[in-house]
Amino acid sequence: MGHVTKGNIFEDLGFSREEAADLAMKVDLASDLRKFIDRQKLTQQKAAEFFGVPRPKISQIQNNKLQGISIEYLVRMLAKTGGKLTYSFRQPSKQTARARLQEHGDTAAA
Repeated sequence: MGHVTKGNIFEDLGFSREEAADLAMKVDLASDLRKFIDRQKLTQQKAAEFFGVPRPKISQIQNNKLQGISIEYLVRMLAKTGGKLTYSFRQPSKQTARARLQEHGDTAAA
C-alpha cells in the first residue's frame, strides 16, 4: 500500500506549510500551462514566442523544474492565454486559527 497524503504532498515531504503552499501553487499553475501548450500543439519555440519568454523557460516548465520561476511569472503567462484564472482560499476554523496564533506566541488567541 502506498503513502496517502492528508493534504499538501510537499508538507508530507517535510517542507514548511508556507513553502508547501508556494510549491503546490507553482505546480498547479505550471500544469495548466503545460495543458495549454499541449492542447494547442505548440513546440517549445512557438510557446516561447507566444508567451514572450525565453525557450529554456518553457523547457523548465514542461519538465517541472520550477526553481527560480515565481508564481507571478506563471500567472502572467497564463493570463496571455485568454483563459480565466481563479483561486480560492478557505478560512481556517476558529480552533485551527487559535492554535496557529498560539504557536506564534499570540497570547490574545488563548
